[in-house]
Amino acid sequence: MKNSWWKILSIIITMGILIAGFLIPLKPGILKLSADSQRSAGLGETVELKATTYNTYLQSQDDTRAFLLLPDDRLLHAKSLTIRSEAEADMTFEIPSDIEIEQDKQLETNLVIDNGQDGFVHYDKAVMIRDTVVKQDIAGVYSELNSLNFNETFAFPFRPLLYETIRNQFFHVALWMAMFLLLLISCYHSIRYLIKKDLESDRKSCALTTVALVLGIAGILTGSMWAKYTWGAFWTNDVKLNMTAISLLIYFSYWVLRRSINDVDSRARLSGIFNIFAFVTLMILVMVVPRMSDSSLHPGNGGNPAFGSEDLDNTLRAVFYPAIIAYFLIGLWIAELLIRYDRVKERWFLGLSN
Repeated sequence: MKNSWWKILSIIITMGILIAGFLIPLKPGILKLSADSQRSAGLGETVELKATTYNTYLQSQDDTRAFLLLPDDRLLHAKSLTIRSEAEADMTFEIPSDIEIEQDKQLETNLVIDNGQDGFVHYDKAVMIRDTVVKQDIAGVYSELNSLNFNETFAFPFRPLLYETIRNQFFHVALWMAMFLLLLISCYHSIRYLIKKDLESDRKSCALTTVALVLGIAGILTGSMWAKYTWGAFWTNDVKLNMTAISLLIYFSYWVLRRSINDVDSRARLSGIFNIFAFVTLMILVMVVPRMSDSSLHPGNGGNPAFGSEDLDNTLRAVFYPAIIAYFLIGLWIAELLIRYDRVKERWFLGLSN
């Protein structure tokens, strides 16, 4: 039991990840603006917006308000606000005629809905204000940003594109991080074999690579489901997806190589060299090449920003990092079982031979 504490820990963490990952709610947010909402207006004109929100209590709260957030951090009050349900609201805004806009430019404004329970939620680039002026003098009613309510509930961030699939970070991304760690240790044991000619190191390297490939396949499958929701297809012509597929094929070749050589020492030596080559290639194809391309949709690649504070905030980190640890420990556990099985098989074979 003394030597099994880390196995028990991996089970506890995994259970915690599953419970927290699926049960912690998302923060409130604005899901979409309806197609018949007016998204552009000139100075002095009236704008009508129809918003659908998520995880909000618009109807239950008496203090629900709507604003347009101007670039100078002023909040323009809605002229009227009609709450149709807990998650639906219609609002109109009169665009003040005294807003300063550069000639031939448009001013981007964000929609903000606020109440005491939900805090404030926002929708980027809700209304574009043109520099055309309607001949009527309209004065706006403004508030400051510090007048908004803040939601202090422990919840995952709401992102309109990702929606509930943001939880896949605990699976798709964490599985790949654990895979990298296992392959790094596998590479270490391959180097160790080549230096010391220790067949036990080759056995460990083989087992770790096997488990890492299983995690890699699981990462591909969970990533494909994520791609279907966010990009509309299970597989797209994304450079990181293609480089990942090539990397896994290289590691599958590792298995073909091991099974095609009968001599134990030759197999260990050649597979050790190939494993080092495969790991270096994996790092280049998955971590370097996508960052040099402009065609990747993955965060941190192809010019896209990496996960920011809203995509990977402290609430997500509280589950994401333990998930990496849990998958890594489970991977070590399975690799240990494979190593023990290989030892038993070897003893049985030697005993049968004698």
